[in-house]
Amino acid sequence: MSKQPAITLSSLDYDRIDALLAKEKELSPVHEQLLLEMERATLVEPEAVPPNVVTMHSKVRFKLKSSGKEFEKTLCYPQELATTSDGISIFAPVGAALIGLAVGQHIDWPMPGGQLDQVEIVELVDQPERKGEFYR
Repeated sequence: MSKQPAITLSSLDYDRIDALLAKEKELSPVHEQLLLEMERATLVEPEAVPPNVVTMHSKVRFKLKSSGKEFEKTLCYPQELATTSDGISIFAPVGAALIGLAVGQHIDWPMPGGQLDQVEIVELVDQPERKGEFYR
């Protein structure tokens, strides 16, 4: 992968994702890549998350370089997929790529089948922390 962009995670998101990963009997390649991202992230308290950074429960518009297609999804935990109509799981390849990136940033990320794609944050449509929802 090329040089990775700086990422920021709320300490709450970090703790919740870490707890879910700890419950996994076997880590998939996506889980392992997510763990690597978490290890290199700058952690901040939920109240200190910049307003342009993707956090859990953020609605984000992003683009995949390979297809040029844009998507608008809400980043959620796997157990929330059934109740989040536009949800994408943090454990999906693209979901794991989104967390912690800021608007305008992009990251080269492994996709199913082993190929790399570039995921770019186009717009942060909604972020809980911007609305004062620090512990959602």
